[in-house]
Amino acid sequence: MAADDWTFADYRLGDTRLPEPNLGWNMYGTGLESMGDDGSPEPMEVPNVGPDQLLIRIDAVGLCFSDVKLIRLGNDHPKLYGRDLAVDPTRLGHEAAVTVVEVGSELTDRFSRGDRLAIQPDIHVDGRSTAYGYTIPGGLIQYHVIGSEVLDADDGAYVIPVADEIGYAAAALSEPWACVEAAYTQRRRLDPLAGGRAWIIGSPDDRTDYEFGRCLAEAASVVLTDLSPEVRARVLESIGAGTEAITADGIDPDGYGALAAERTGAAGFDDIILLDPRSAVQVTEAARQIAFRGTLNLVGAHPLDGLPEIDFGRLHYDYTAYVGTRGPNVTAAYGEARNRCDLRGGGTAVFIGAGGPMGQMHIQRAIESDNGPATIIGVDPDGVRLAVLEASLRPLAEKAGRTLELFDPGAASETTEDFVNRLTGGKGADDVVVTVPVAAVMADAARLMNPDGMLVFFAGIANGTMGPLDMSRVYLHNAQYTGTSGSAISDQALVLDKALNGSLSPALNLAAVGGIEAARDGVEAVMQGRFAGKVMIFPQVSGVPLLGLAELAEQFPEVGAALGERGEWTAEAEQLLFENYRVAAP
Repeated sequence: MAADDWTFADYRLGDTRLPEPNLGWNMYGTGLESMGDDGSPEPMEVPNVGPDQLLIRIDAVGLCFSDVKLIRLGNDHPKLYGRDLAVDPTRLGHEAAVTVVEVGSELTDRFSRGDRLAIQPDIHVDGRSTAYGYTIPGGLIQYHVIGSEVLDADDGAYVIPVADEIGYAAAALSEPWACVEAAYTQRRRLDPLAGGRAWIIGSPDDRTDYEFGRCLAEAASVVLTDLSPEVRARVLESIGAGTEAITADGIDPDGYGALAAERTGAAGFDDIILLDPRSAVQVTEAARQIAFRGTLNLVGAHPLDGLPEIDFGRLHYDYTAYVGTRGPNVTAAYGEARNRCDLRGGGTAVFIGAGGPMGQMHIQRAIESDNGPATIIGVDPDGVRLAVLEASLRPLAEKAGRTLELFDPGAASETTEDFVNRLTGGKGADDVVVTVPVAAVMADAARLMNPDGMLVFFAGIANGTMGPLDMSRVYLHNAQYTGTSGSAISDQALVLDKALNGSLSPALNLAAVGGIEAARDGVEAVMQGRFAGKVMIFPQVSGVPLLGLAELAEQFPEVGAALGERGEWTAEAEQLLFENYRVAAP
C-alpha cells in the first residue's frame, strides 16, 4: 500500500506497516531525566511474535498521577519489588488503548488482527500484583509484544474488547474511569473469614447478652481476651467444633501488637470483634492488628472517649473494613445490606479535590448516575480548575436536574465545614469523597459527614499514615469509612458498556494531547498539575507537542474545528489528528 493510499479505515483495521524506527520511552530510574534518552524517545526493536504472543499497536495512553509516583520512587516503588531499573528498565503507560497487529499461532482462536482492546493494568499472577506499566513495561511506545504475562494471568486475559464506536482516547480513559467506578463497588470483605483467625476483646464487667449466631462458626481459631464468664460461654456455644479457642486475658492495648505477632505471625487477625468499646486508644491499637482485607467489628452503645488514630493508607490499599452495631446481635454489623458503598440517592455528596482530573470524573459520575445525589459539592482551592469544572459539568448537571455547588476555601469568607453545614441545614453531607493524598485534608474531610455518612479515600497515601476518625459513629450511627485502589476487569468492561450506550462520556474531561515525542512533557505536566483534566499521548502521532485543547485549536485549526461546542474532545477531532499527523511508515 502506498503512503498516499492510506486511510483512517485502514488504520482502524490494524494497518501492519510498522514505522522505522519504533519509538518508546523506557524508564531507567528516579526522576524525569530517567525517561528516554536525553529527553527524547528511543528507537526500540519490535521483537518477533511468539506463538503465545500478540504484537500490539499503542493507539492512546492516558497519563496519571500514579505515573508520577513511579517516577518519584523509581526502584523503591512497591510494584517493582526492588528491581534495578538501570539494568532492567520499565516503561510508563498503564492507561492504554491498543490494536492487535499480529497474532501468534496459539492465539488465533482468541484474537484477530484489528481487534481493539483496552488493557486492565491491575494484573495478578499467583496472587501477586504484576501491573502493566509498572512490573510489565507499559504503553509509552508505538508497538510492543504482550504474552502470557497479560493474556494468561490469574483472571485470564487482562484485556477488554473495545467497540468500533468508541474513540481511542475514550478507550484509554476507561482505565481511570474503572478506578472511579470501583470506588463505589464493594471492595471490602464484610463477613468473617472461613478458616480465618479471629479475636474477641471484651471487658470482665460486661455481661451483655450478646448474640453471636454462627458468625465465627467456621473460624480456624478464636482468641478470647477479657470476656466475662457469661460472654465467654456465649462465644464458646457459637463457634464450631473444629475451631480452636485460645484465652489471652489481662492484655493492655499496648500489648495488642505482641499478641497479634504471636498468634498470626504479624499478619494480623482476619476478624476482630471489640465489645463495649469505650477507649479511643484501645480502638487505635486494635485497628493496627487487622489483617489485609480484615474486619474490625465494634459493638457497643456508648461513644468513645476521643478520636482513634486510624491508618488512612490501609483504608485505601488494604481494604480494612470497619463495621459495627449497637448490639446485642453481633452479626447485625456484617453484610452488604448494612454496609453501603455507593453514593446515597437523593443525598448530598462532597468531593474534595474536585478540580483535578479524578475529582472531575467522580463528579461527572455522580451527575450521570441514575440514582445519584441531588446536591453535589465540589471543593478545590484552585479557582482556575473550578472554572474548568464549571464550564464542563454545569450543563450536564442542569440537564440531569442536579444541584452543583462549587467552593474555593481560599477565596471564601467561611470554612468548608460552614459552607457544607449551611447547604445541608447543619446535618452534614451523606457522602464525602477525597481525591487528595494529604492526611490532614483527609481528616478534615471526615468532619463534613453527617453521623451515618460515608467517607471514601480515593487518593492513595502510604500505609502507616495515621489520622483521627470518629469511630463511635460506626457502631452508633452506621457510618462508613472506605477506601479503594485500582479496579477489576469487570469495572473497566462496565465503563466501556456505558460509553457505548451513551450513559457516560469518558473523554469529557480530556484536557491536553500530544504525540509520541511529548510523553515526558506530559508526565511533567501531570506532576505540576498544569492541566485541570486528563493528559493523553497518542504514540502513533508525531510532531504534535503537548497542547491544551484550546492551544491545539489555535495551532492546528483543522483539528480544533472538530472539537465540541464547548471545546471538548471528540472522535472527529481524533480522526483528523491521526489522518494529518500520524507517524510516517515505509
